[in-house]
Amino acid sequence: MLIVPFLGQDNTEIGQIISIAYMIMFLILVFWGEKIQMLIRLRDIEYALERLRMMRDESVRFTKEKLKKYNKEEINRFIDNFLEFVTVPPVDMDPAGVVWKLDHIVKTAENRIRSEIKQIIPELDDSQVLNLMNLFEASYALNYYYKVVRHYYILGKKTSSYILIIQLQAILPQVLMEAEAYLGAIQAFSSGQPVGDGAGALVAARLMRGGEIKEIEKDNVYTVKNIDGRRVYFMKAKGPGGAVGTPGDALMKLSEVENFKTVFMVDAGLKLEGEKTGSIAEGVGAIIGGIGTEKYKIEEVATKKSIPLYGMIIKMSLKEAITPMTKEVLNGVEEACKILMQRIIEKSSEGDAVMVIGVGNTIGIGQ
Repeated sequence: MLIVPFLGQDNTEIGQIISIAYMIMFLILVFWGEKIQMLIRLRDIEYALERLRMMRDESVRFTKEKLKKYNKEEINRFIDNFLEFVTVPPVDMDPAGVVWKLDHIVKTAENRIRSEIKQIIPELDDSQVLNLMNLFEASYALNYYYKVVRHYYILGKKTSSYILIIQLQAILPQVLMEAEAYLGAIQAFSSGQPVGDGAGALVAARLMRGGEIKEIEKDNVYTVKNIDGRRVYFMKAKGPGGAVGTPGDALMKLSEVENFKTVFMVDAGLKLEGEKTGSIAEGVGAIIGGIGTEKYKIEEVATKKSIPLYGMIIKMSLKEAITPMTKEVLNGVEEACKILMQRIIEKSSEGDAVMVIGVGNTIGIGQ
């Protein structure tokens, strides 16, 4: 029988050397193991930070290259200023009226950016200005990701905070995935292609065909069609520029002249990992993203007039939402149109007024 001695029982010189090596490695791990792990984690974060910087620089370079035929100096100055643009939210210690304050601030910021773009490039129409704003916002998001990660990297390194470094490293895969999605959105926004987030708006656009298009409020259009004896209002943001509109304002205005019995909303929604892109989820409530101001207005109208809110979500990932619309999302749009027409008949009666709001970015999606 072959007997293999334990290292501790091996009295040969090789055995003693191995034992000493193990002891040294054990002491190193006990006293310096945390520092070694921190150095490894910091290296991983540095690699990710460099990728974020390259993505940020690529998006800015692409944007400047796209606009090089215009006033180059003014464009460069505007982009550099826009990347550091700050929108300060209102004080919320007294929450009464905070929604309207936030709504005012956001609209003021948007109007300022629009006016500055028109001032620098006066030959652009409204759709082109909105597409440019989307392009700038993608670069802004990448710059924000880079600055925040850099901040916590430097802070963790400066304070030697192991916990902070672990937390930062843990969220980096998701941050990089979102940043790559925004980088992929640059091409769609620059060329005016429809994106996945426009799924809800595309549903409304398809059902609006053949109706008289009317404008209401800012960047909103609607039409009225007769469907089995029901007056159905289809509303979306005005395309094909990259607008999301103000459906809350539009609904408030239309509800003053029409007694809606039912409101349907269709929007793109983020799927969970493992769920199928383009699948439909039905529910109740104001199905709309954003900062919440438009959602508040829609809920106010529905609550005061006891209007039931029904909705549909077309599921997709973040990357699919802000990059060119895929076939799977388009299939979801087709399915949502069929389901919506069925629900209009089921949830309303003849003579009722019904509102259908297609929510989403209308870049590349006309009326």
